[in-house]
Amino acid sequence: MGPLIPQEIIGQDWNLFIAFVVGIGFGFILEQAGFSSSRKLAGVFYGYDTVVLKVFFGAAVTAMLGLLFFSLFGWIDLNLVYVNPTFLGSAIVGGIIMGIGFISGGFCPGVSFSAIAIGKIDAMVFLGGIFIGIFMFAEAYPLLESFYMSGNLGALKLSDVLGISGGALAFLVIIAALVMFWLGDLAEKKFPREEY
Repeated sequence: MGPLIPQEIIGQDWNLFIAFVVGIGFGFILEQAGFSSSRKLAGVFYGYDTVVLKVFFGAAVTAMLGLLFFSLFGWIDLNLVYVNPTFLGSAIVGGIIMGIGFISGGFCPGVSFSAIAIGKIDAMVFLGGIFIGIFMFAEAYPLLESFYMSGNLGALKLSDVLGISGGALAFLVIIAALVMFWLGDLAEKKFPREEY
């Protein structure tokens, strides 16, 4: 898990156990934050509830700063952090499909499991749609493979694309987060909604 296994600080046998504990903790936090409510999640798109935006932007900034400081202190080698390769065409189409599913179903895949854990029927239906989509994609993959693998840009990092240091990028992301928090507050005032 993370750099602990490659650095041989812990053994490979701990990998799944740590992932299980982190996953349970993450799901618990999502549910406690109210993310098992499809109305709260869809509220981001309609502007009446931007808590999801603030939480995930805050988490991204925290993780980014944590990695930068860990790297600064020599506690982590950022070259060992895996970055998924970018396949531009399939990333764009996948993002559109994900966005349509998110706004029409009111869940993203992760939070749908949190909602299922507390018995939400709409999340169970949403998960059924996820499995149908996975099945359809798997069956159609031979036809889609060339498109899926097209536009391979490799393991891109935004700092490399922009030609700036990690610290400068972190500063820009923090500024962007503050602007998004401010815009979120404005949206909540402009599009108020009764409690749900």
